Amino acid sequence: MNRGGTRAWIRPVVALLAGLLFFLPIYLVLVNVFKDGSAIVSNPVGLPVPPTLDNIQSVLSRPDHLFWYGLVNSTEVTVISILVITAISAMLGHYLARSTGVLSKVIMVVLLCGLMVPPAVILTPITEVLRTLGLMSSVPGLVLAYVGYYMPFGVFVFAGFAKTIPRELEEAAAIDGAGAFRAFWQVVFPLMRPASASVLIFLGVWIWNDFLNPLIVLGPAAGTTVTVGIYRAIGEHQADYGSVFALMFLATLPILVFYLAFQKQFVKGLTGGATKG
Repeated sequence: MNRGGTRAWIRPVVALLAGLLFFLPIYLVLVNVFKDGSAIVSNPVGLPVPPTLDNIQSVLSRPDHLFWYGLVNSTEVTVISILVITAISAMLGHYLARSTGVLSKVIMVVLLCGLMVPPAVILTPITEVLRTLGLMSSVPGLVLAYVGYYMPFGVFVFAGFAKTIPRELEEAAAIDGAGAFRAFWQVVFPLMRPASASVLIFLGVWIWNDFLNPLIVLGPAAGTTVTVGIYRAIGEHQADYGSVFALMFLATLPILVFYLAFQKQFVKGLTGGATKG
């Protein structure tokens, strides 16, 4: 029996099955967003014949503006969070990569330990801290929670990538009279573009799709996000499945466009620190 020939067809079949498994939820959303509620219940996997835009129109014209309020809040929280996390983690990651002392290694270990803690485990302490600071039920409080939890990931990516950047560039900038802060932002950080793209994409997707933290931290008084809006569109005893699928579809579009804008630098940023350390 030819084992090489067997392996040749097993890998494509496994890849095809895995692709179909991941594509199934996307298919369900795409076909059901263009069908009315009765067609969704009777045949959820069938094609939309004839297709309709009523679900999308009803979501965009809701009297409570659920989608629009969620879109504004999600955009505000996501943009502020990823920009703050990227700036802080890039500086700290570069410092830890250039430092050789014991303290820098201890800081790196502590930060990496933070990646092992599930967000739900520390949600109660986070709410207590935010309540003490007077930031509970506010967008700044939610941003602060994201910065504290996701910064270790950014530091890990930037520290690995910073090791691939020659020290001579910073030394040349110092000879030209640039301080450490200026040398980092004008010389080092532009070279970290692939790592920045990876951090922005990962954190953007995670924060945009997060459900539990906005639900608890923001609460009903401070509005909603797109993910929480999908949850609130489902009633206790009934649900408009057409609106729910339309909300899912519309909530996915902004983050999909964001990913496509940075995809060229995505893989390069993940593998940038793998060859030197």
